[in-house]
Amino acid sequence: MSRAAEYILPLRWTDGADLPDLVAYLGRLTEWIPVTVVDGSAPAAFERHRSVFPPAVRHIPPGPFSSAGAGNGKVAGVMTGVRASTAALLVIADDDVRYTRESLAAVVRHLDSAEVVRPQNYYDPLPWHARWDTARTLINRAWSADFPGTLALRRSALLATGGYDGVLFENLELIRTIKAAGGREKVIPDLFVARRPPNARHFLKQRVRQAYDDFAQPRRLAAELALLPAVLAAACLPARYRGPAFLGLAAAPAVAAEIGRRRHQGTAVFPFRAAWFAPLWTVERAVCIWIALGFRLTGGVPYAGTRLKTAAHSEAVLQRRHRGKLAAQRNQHLWTSISNPEQEQR
Repeated sequence: MSRAAEYILPLRWTDGADLPDLVAYLGRLTEWIPVTVVDGSAPAAFERHRSVFPPAVRHIPPGPFSSAGAGNGKVAGVMTGVRASTAALLVIADDDVRYTRESLAAVVRHLDSAEVVRPQNYYDPLPWHARWDTARTLINRAWSADFPGTLALRRSALLATGGYDGVLFENLELIRTIKAAGGREKVIPDLFVARRPPNARHFLKQRVRQAYDDFAQPRRLAAELALLPAVLAAACLPARYRGPAFLGLAAAPAVAAEIGRRRHQGTAVFPFRAAWFAPLWTVERAVCIWIALGFRLTGGVPYAGTRLKTAAHSEAVLQRRHRGKLAAQRNQHLWTSISNPEQEQR
């Protein structure tokens, strides 16, 4: 890749079931871009990873990172990689993300006109539980855009803010932080980047945590809290109205998912059968959002041995913290250029 870019992969594994696939991916990746893996795994796993990772991979442990919400260790891993890097452009990706050379080049290229770029993930392969979770992605695409497990960003933009908090919905926090400082976000819903699905057990463990993310999006939260009362109200209708009411409740998310599938060339990667799971996902969310509310009222959702109360900070809070920081950085750089023209030329 001809650009000054680097790939940062935060990692924390307790087993090595997916290690061969990751090693093969890293082998391809290092042919295209410098790669840093920030590995927060236990010492034995860290050494095992080091012994099998391609030699070109820079493999480092996470450093200390002070954050108002430091419970999400992934953020410490990302910020360690960001601070260790000297590249101007960074691609940050979860361990299950699988770029191609073409999609990687494209996401970096879009940084010409933005400080943070958001592509679109899709599952490959697509077992039953991945189709179930894909329904959520399709509904997101119908109303706005999905949040992937990877972002591209300008290193200077993130450093200007001092980093971002280790909240539950860390990618939304990162995007909002850069935008609050004056950065531009570019959403590319037809730039498709594959990711490996979790196993079924991990998928089931994610249900309430994903619902808890919606405490960072109040309008969505309100709509989802209304789902279960709507289902219960339909169940209380007279028999002759009950069937049509349930049919309407099931059809609405399926239609929305199909709209999301067809938007922005989504049919290229999202199969039709994934939209069929939208009613099931809606029932799941109708229940799990109330469980998430219970966790919210009792101190936060369990996550990696701790509890996280904050899903992500609001745009207003982050603007109060970071407004004008990118403009100040640009002005400082301009002043340095004027004051030291010879150094700037070098």
